[in-house]
Amino acid sequence: MPKTLKNAAVAASSSWTDPDGVRLPAGEVHAWERGTNQTVCGLPLHRSALGRFSHVTWADVQPATGRDADEVARVCPRCAAGMGARRDERPWTRTNPRP
Repeated sequence: MPKTLKNAAVAASSSWTDPDGVRLPAGEVHAWERGTNQTVCGLPLHRSALGRFSHVTWADVQPATGRDADEVARVCPRCAAGMGARRDERPWTRTNPRP
């Protein structure tokens, strides 16, 4: 059974500093499990030149609801799937069944 992550941090391609002086992720963001050297989708952090943001959670960088998503340009779809992005959506149903 695959391991599910609940408290993943963020790795991003660039960063920005908010008016309070806190460094936040920008550009493309990936889910990253603390203590490892790769993202959930398998990219190595150092070779991909991704910066670690251990103080920012994955839920905080989602463009629809996140508080730290002001400069996020793209969320990695493979990391989103690994974090269970479709889990809360309604299941698919047929609206016009065949006879």
